[in-house]
Amino acid sequence: MTMRHTHSASLFLASALTAAAAAQAVAQPAPGSGPRPGIGPGFGPGPGPMPMELRVGPLHGPGSIDLDDRADDLYDEGREAIEEGRYDRAIDRFNRLIELKTSRTDAALYWKAYSLAKLGQRADALNTLADLQKRFVDSRWSKDAKSLEVEVRQASGQTVSPASQDDDELKLMALRGIMQSDPEQAYPIIEKMLSGPNSPRVKDRALFVLSQSRGARARDVIAGVAKGNANPDLQLRAIRYLGIMNGAENRQVLADVYKSSPDPSVKRAILRSFVVARDRERLLSIARTETSPELRGEAVQQLGVMHAGAELGELYQTESSADVKKRILQAMFVGGQSDKLIELARGEKDPEVRKAAIRNLGLMRSAGTADTLTSIYGSDSSPDVRKAVVNALFLQNNAKALVGLARAEKNAEMKKEIVSKLSIMKSTEATDYLLELLK
Repeated sequence: MTMRHTHSASLFLASALTAAAAAQAVAQPAPGSGPRPGIGPGFGPGPGPMPMELRVGPLHGPGSIDLDDRADDLYDEGREAIEEGRYDRAIDRFNRLIELKTSRTDAALYWKAYSLAKLGQRADALNTLADLQKRFVDSRWSKDAKSLEVEVRQASGQTVSPASQDDDELKLMALRGIMQSDPEQAYPIIEKMLSGPNSPRVKDRALFVLSQSRGARARDVIAGVAKGNANPDLQLRAIRYLGIMNGAENRQVLADVYKSSPDPSVKRAILRSFVVARDRERLLSIARTETSPELRGEAVQQLGVMHAGAELGELYQTESSADVKKRILQAMFVGGQSDKLIELARGEKDPEVRKAAIRNLGLMRSAGTADTLTSIYGSDSSPDVRKAVVNALFLQNNAKALVGLARAEKNAEMKKEIVSKLSIMKSTEATDYLLELLK
């Protein structure tokens, strides 16, 4: 190799190492990140937080997340922290949620006040409750907030109207015993608990006890909560229980609530319950007719969880929103529809949507995906599309294909892009090629 070629190879490697360092820095996990443990709402393990495959949100780019998903995550983290008795952590999460100014601000204010009260910071708790009642006069958390205010003032030694101060655990133990021995007698007690001044925790557990019964009366009570006759947390929990309980009547209740509710979080919860209930028909109907692109995208995402490949292909052909098309592509990936993704990656005209198809192919190792990616690289002159192919092959850890592209590439910038990926891959093919560049 001549001196000029050696110098050129050194420049390639220098660029690659710089890119590798940047990639490694970006890839470092944030402190405290990682999977969170599930918290069951009942007396046993119970159903914990919604599995991630059922609640995945729209991907507008690698690692991005929309505002509703971020709010959901902060809310779940705050509630889990309360269950674990980590009230300082809960307050931190609810403060961050309050700053987002979403539809869950009133709920965040309530649980922040609850956590402050648990820490003995009663003045701050009362101020937070006053803020909640001032800013959200019609909030569905108002009733629970007033009950909490009574408890906090009583704990401060203030004189207030009489209210039940029975121990929550004793209430729950007694309720479980009655439900096991005489369910008919337990139903009116549970209804009273759900509508009375009991703490949200007691109401939550009472609803769980009710969900263990398959009786018509139990279903009617849960259906009432699902329709909004309680605080928003209980409504979402009831919606989930109806999905778990399944049955034509329960699925019809979910469909009716979906049509009547203006709350996107309620609608998303119902879509996920349709997955649990295996109601593909209603999910497909919503994916076809829903006017909100966000909810339409959520519906197609859940169809992917159900491996509804044929239905997703039909929806893709009639969909006009690029963002929803990306959700369909992601759903195809979740459902393992590599053949359809290959077809769309080759034929899609919208560059951004095409790149989304390429990215999803990179997350799959099915037969033909690597050949498709290298074919697209050779036939498409767009630098952005070519970079998407390089990233996809990198995600596949396909050093052999990347080395083949690097050997044939005449464009210096694109060659640097490929070499930068090879330089951070633990592969014999990658190492051998990098050594060639140094000769």
